[in-house]
Parts: sequence; structure tokens; C-alpha cells
Amino acid sequence: MLYYVIIMVTMSLITYVLYRKDKGQAKKNLLRIKESTLLLFSLCLGALGGLLAMYQYRHKTKHWYFVVFNWLFFALHLYLLIFLFN
Repeated sequence: MLYYVIIMVTMSLITYVLYRKDKGQAKKNLLRIKESTLLLFSLCLGALGGLLAMYQYRHKTKHWYFVVFNWLFFALHLYLLIFLFN
């Protein structure tokens, strides 16, 4: 379980940085990070970081699929954490 938490925190930090970087790139009209890449990192235990960055930077919040999938991924990650804890 400890490894799961460490990986989840690490992936969340990476995902948070990716969302923040993409928001910065969007403001400057520079090359963006693919939406599929952002969602993939959220799926791979980074949903918490994705959610935090989405709402802190108001980035991708108008895209319904980002909101829905990040919350679904986060719920899945919590379920897995509870399953591993028990």
C-alpha cells in the first residue's frame, strides 16, 4: 500500500505540472500538450494532480470529458487504495 501511495503522489505531481505547463503554453500560443497525454497521466494514478491543476488554473474545466474522466479516475484510485488497505 505504501508503494501505491508513493506512486500516486508522484504521478499526481507530474500530472499537476503537465496541466500547469499546458495552461502556460496556451496563454502564450505555443506548442501544447496533447489532451490524450493529459488524460493518460490522470488515468495512471495522477487524477488528484489533474483535478487540483484543473481547478486552480481553470484549465480544461469547460471540456466536460476532462471533468468527468478526472473525477472517475480519482474515484477509481480511491477505490483501489481502499481495496489495498483492506
